[in-house]
Amino acid sequence: MTSGPRKASIQKTNVKSRRKMSEHFHDISDLRLLKEMGKLAPTEFNAWLNLDKIVGREDGAIPRKYRELIALGVAFTTQCPYCIEVHVKNAKAAGASREEVTESALIAAALRAGGAATHGAMALKLYDL
Repeated sequence: MTSGPRKASIQKTNVKSRRKMSEHFHDISDLRLLKEMGKLAPTEFNAWLNLDKIVGREDGAIPRKYRELIALGVAFTTQCPYCIEVHVKNAKAAGASREEVTESALIAAALRAGGAATHGAMALKLYDL
């Protein structure tokens, strides 16, 4: 067990490390690295870009507002801050209300909670094997 000045030094270092990580964990300037990713893996990157365009389709059976609300619910579940920002702005532009955005967040939360509960049931099944 560490005590005295060494313990204080370790605690100070840990706090400093955590602060640095949290300050840069979701840094909008990191998006500039997407260009590099496109150069490093162009086929995969372009496939990803094309997938992302699916949400913005205007000619699909699902109207644009609902496409954005669905994308927003998925973004809440995957916890992508950049996706949340893009899709909340797009949902608003497509006519979604604050209430609809809020409901999409709570629907996503309910489904995520449901997944945890059903995986808990699976854990019990596996425990009994």
